[in-house]
Amino acid sequence: MNFPSNLFNSHSKEDGNFFLGITEILGFKPKKLKIYKKAFLHRSANKKDKEGNPMNYERLEFLGDSMLGTIISKHIYDEVPLGDEGYLTKMRSKVVSREHLNELGKDLNLIKYVESRIPKTHFGDNIHGNVFEALVGAIYLDRGYNYCEKFINKRVIGPYVDIEQLEGRVISYKSLVIEWCQKQKKTFNYNVYEDTGNDSLKHFAVKLSIGNIVVAKARATSKKKAEERASKRAYFALQDKMQKS
Repeated sequence: MNFPSNLFNSHSKEDGNFFLGITEILGFKPKKLKIYKKAFLHRSANKKDKEGNPMNYERLEFLGDSMLGTIISKHIYDEVPLGDEGYLTKMRSKVVSREHLNELGKDLNLIKYVESRIPKTHFGDNIHGNVFEALVGAIYLDRGYNYCEKFINKRVIGPYVDIEQLEGRVISYKSLVIEWCQKQKKTFNYNVYEDTGNDSLKHFAVKLSIGNIVVAKARATSKKKAEERASKRAYFALQDKMQKS
């Protein structure tokens, strides 16, 4: 790929390196580099524009979330002509789930470009998906819908969206466990408590009881993650029973 001959004269070395890295991720050249730099700007950087408005990736994240949902919806709509609204919604949710977006952000190593005052080791997993969505929003503002669709086809749909695999992909193990317990008329309880231990980040631990028996334990950096992790362990421990019912 050929780059502008005046790139390194018109930008700092840092901007030049950023341009090269982002171009490799995108597969095409960005026109307005400032938009992409904003897509990696964490609110902790406390930066403001000329009018004094806060600058960070959150507004771009909002825009990217909408664009991603629209393009994925169109793809699934075309691929599954007999799918009803409920089916299409469920399949889209599997593609744009927070867990999946975090995987996408990690695969592209987007955190490498994040500017913040917080050590990157202190970020939770969601930073990866948040920045991925912000990048999609930046593409839309810089190049429009067609380039946005091109990027999502290359980075999301092509390598990750397989309809048959998605049909068997579990979005929430907690939902599966709760539905099974309700169907079987079994009581269940998620006992969540703070468990910092020796970790620098706050952790939460959970004990999942079904009936009077603790069937799974887990810990994570949020209550929601700890509950989902314990639910996944419970699901695999009870998988034979759950599939027969």
